[in-house]
Amino acid sequence: MWFKSLLTTLFLAAVAAPSHAADLVYTPINPSFGGNPLNSNHLFAAANAQRTATARDANDGGNDSGGVIDNPDQNNNLDFELFVRQLQSRLLSALSSQVSEAIFGDNAQDAGLITFGDQQVSFERTPTEIRLTITDFAAGSTTDIVVPQLVIQ
Repeated sequence: MWFKSLLTTLFLAAVAAPSHAADLVYTPINPSFGGNPLNSNHLFAAANAQRTATARDANDGGNDSGGVIDNPDQNNNLDFELFVRQLQSRLLSALSSQVSEAIFGDNAQDAGLITFGDQQVSFERTPTEIRLTITDFAAGSTTDIVVPQLVIQ
């Protein structure tokens, strides 16, 4: 019984105690938006480290301008290189779709050979696996890919 009265006394003391509250105030960290000006050097160094680590053109022939190109001809050249890479990627994707369609499509084949430029893709289906052989004649390399075939019983 004394325990119950102790709990009641503690509850009443907690309820009767004055409580203090303050408004929540957002303080920005970046000095550009009203934050502490002493943060600027740290934020600038962190941003530089991230930009250098993630820049695709980090090795642009010794240009230390952080990827900014002063010569417009170089910029056009980079645009052209980007276009060529994207076009090559799309063509290789189409080739991949053709190989996939030949193996798994409506008219699936047990074996086949697809030639694309200097590359040749041959495939063979067996009851347990699919074997792909990719030959790059220009580089003189061959890659074998063996994928287990799904067998439903």
